[in-house]
Amino acid sequence: MPGRVSGKIALITGAANGIGRTAALTLAREGATIVATDRDDKGGAALVAEIEADGGRAVFLAHDVTDEDNWRAVIAEVKSRFRRLDVLVNNAGIGLSGPVTEMSLADWRRQTAVNIDGVFLGVKHGLPLLRDSGGGSIVNVSSIAALKASANASGYCATKAAVRYFTKSVALECAALKDNVRVNSLHPGIVTTAIWDSLIGTSGDGSNARPRGATLDAFTAAAVPFGRPGRVDEIAAGIVWLASDESSYVTGAELVIDGGRSIA
Repeated sequence: MPGRVSGKIALITGAANGIGRTAALTLAREGATIVATDRDDKGGAALVAEIEADGGRAVFLAHDVTDEDNWRAVIAEVKSRFRRLDVLVNNAGIGLSGPVTEMSLADWRRQTAVNIDGVFLGVKHGLPLLRDSGGGSIVNVSSIAALKASANASGYCATKAAVRYFTKSVALECAALKDNVRVNSLHPGIVTTAIWDSLIGTSGDGSNARPRGATLDAFTAAAVPFGRPGRVDEIAAGIVWLASDESSYVTGAELVIDGGRSIA
């Protein structure tokens, strides 16, 4: 029985760990050929081995999403190997926390480079190949931090909010050109991934960053209406839906998967 994304070529950044890794595994099980990129060579190789052991197809490319020449090389490699691109998941991101007065300009720029520049460069260089392939889906992974502000995470909130509106603008560009490319943002809530460990509140108790000393389970029991953190497979399911033809009439949208946190 064909999978939900059978025959599609899907490029996923930040694929060696967390949401990106689970999304790659899930897309592969649904029939996509995976181009996994990351700075973590060991994690990327392990991901490819797992996909292939499960009967799927995948390649790993070392990739710094902040480097434009690296993006050119990655897209050129995808075109050379597969002649097409159907799905682009801009997932790579970092989270740095702390009061704004204590944040260094270097850390601000580092977070901006990965979380905003990386998405911009992915869309800039991936979009022409998507168009040449007859269209496809771009999924930009943002966060509920784009919808609900948090103390001690101003840089993270700013970058994820930028991804939210960048996505909408590009969606309108694509729609105006009738290029059959859909562009949507995904907004995970508090999920059991390493990035939430980096967003522990260093002082105070911001709305998303958990206070010092609080376990993730204890924090989410009180802060999330569902009473628990999300699982990576729950977020990956949203990525698969946006990547598939099931969401063919969806563009410029925000898919929020957060257990109700953004409305609490």
